[in-house]
Amino acid sequence: MIICGIKLTHDASIALFDNEVLKFSIEIEKINNNPRYSEIGNVSIIEKILQSEGYEIDQVDHFVIDGWHGEGPFWEGPSFVDIIDGNNQFKLQLAGYNEQGIKDDVLKRYEFKNGLVINGKTYDYSSYMHVSGHLMSAYLTSELAEKYQNSYLLVWDGGQYPRLYYYDFNFNEMHNLGELFVFLGVVYSVIAQYFGPYKKSSEELREDQIKKEIEGFFGGYSVAGKIMAYIALGNVRSELFEVMDRVYEETFEISNEFEHKFSRRLREVIDANEFSDEDVLATFHVYLEKKLVSGLKDKIGKYNFKSKNICISGGCALNIKWNSAIRNTGLFDQVYVPPFPNDSGSAIGTACCEIIHQKGPVPIQWSVYCGPKIINTNIILPDWDQKECSPQELAELLYHSNEPVVMLNDRAELGPRALGNRSILANPSGNHMKDILNAVKKREKYRPVAPMCLEELATEIFDPGCEDPFMLFDHKVRENWLERIQAIQHIDGTARLQTINKDNNALIYAVIQKFYELSGIPVLCNTSANYNGSGFFPNVESAMKWGQLNYIWSNGTLYFKKEKRQLQ
Repeated sequence: MIICGIKLTHDASIALFDNEVLKFSIEIEKINNNPRYSEIGNVSIIEKILQSEGYEIDQVDHFVIDGWHGEGPFWEGPSFVDIIDGNNQFKLQLAGYNEQGIKDDVLKRYEFKNGLVINGKTYDYSSYMHVSGHLMSAYLTSELAEKYQNSYLLVWDGGQYPRLYYYDFNFNEMHNLGELFVFLGVVYSVIAQYFGPYKKSSEELREDQIKKEIEGFFGGYSVAGKIMAYIALGNVRSELFEVMDRVYEETFEISNEFEHKFSRRLREVIDANEFSDEDVLATFHVYLEKKLVSGLKDKIGKYNFKSKNICISGGCALNIKWNSAIRNTGLFDQVYVPPFPNDSGSAIGTACCEIIHQKGPVPIQWSVYCGPKIINTNIILPDWDQKECSPQELAELLYHSNEPVVMLNDRAELGPRALGNRSILANPSGNHMKDILNAVKKREKYRPVAPMCLEELATEIFDPGCEDPFMLFDHKVRENWLERIQAIQHIDGTARLQTINKDNNALIYAVIQKFYELSGIPVLCNTSANYNGSGFFPNVESAMKWGQLNYIWSNGTLYFKKEKRQLQ
């Protein structure tokens, strides 16, 4: 059975399962240097992607499309998305965003006949609520599904309050345990419009309120990650917790404007001369973290299901500090976050819902490296040359040249994190390397660079340093390593660790192993390889045209500039 999952709106993607094996998931932003968070502009691309992966569209047994916001107040009511097929435009009806009541069936399947038009041909399709995709992308990709274990599931994204569920594998039942508290996930970006480096003027805020676009009124897609880095500049001021509680009670309402009303009022009552913006944002981060932890404790205490596992999904699950806070509570035996907790995993998730409908909760096979393949354009720009280069020789280059190298290998990673196949690798030993990487990527100086470390040595260098293959938890750099790996430390001494073993990425493991032999450091810097504001480089030619670094490694070949660019 072949199931094609489709996410049409932001972070759009096409995922295909062939008999419970994920063959690919192609995020639109990772094609042709498309902008980050791209939508599907024309559905004809669905057939093009299928054919590029060796499938004809008529081989698909079931098309399934991720649900979206309704058109009524607070995004309720029927959901329709405007679609273009060739030169024809039409509306496609979908399932809604999430359940309207705690007793609603969150795994409900919505069927539509002859509504999906691709290159002039019509197809039946089904749709599941947006939240359903988050739930099932997290659960079915976890080891818990492989072991037939039950699990709690926490979903918190931009358009939903943090809500806890419990999935009973044996009965295929999803229990809705309700909200932990009432803040849409966009609050983390919205508050940054009132405090900090992305603060907006009153006029800009009024204009955003009229338009009510995601990149304006609802905070934007990229701000949350930047704020997560920025808060390390601040100090947590515990005296503000009471102020935030009071403002929460004063402004509380069930609407998609509550987050702005809360933030605006907080700006009015806080004395800017007494509390810096970075302190306010750092404190608000911990304020939300405390709400998450206390909300989970209350729910677990109330329901006390037998399983003590949890899967976390939704865009807020990209917040590594919150994930770690949940892991550190001791409430759970296992805490799992998929590498695509945001909407980049929605096509996978909605397809997982269809798998469960068709075959029950069967385990799936998948790899984090099944994004787009590297495109071989066979174009070498005039100022570049090439030669064969083994992984061991690449490690020697990283060590002896002390320069970053663009790494483009095989298929891209799924989700927003670069995990070695679309990365920039570098020597982590000097703090100057972080400055170089942030400069060439045109990022703020306070933004961190992540470490990738040999898994068997990670606990010696990081605390806790446990297995973390998807870079989704917070780790402290141990004191005796602080001076040795300065480039991968954040301002607060933490790091967004990725652990590497022979099974999860044999090539990167070989590179780090050789680098360790040369340097005594089993760690490399890792940041994404892309144009600023675009998805990963789709080919070597793009990295050459970008031209900010002197070396590119791809599938056994080293490309290098004939005249080296001086890195500052």
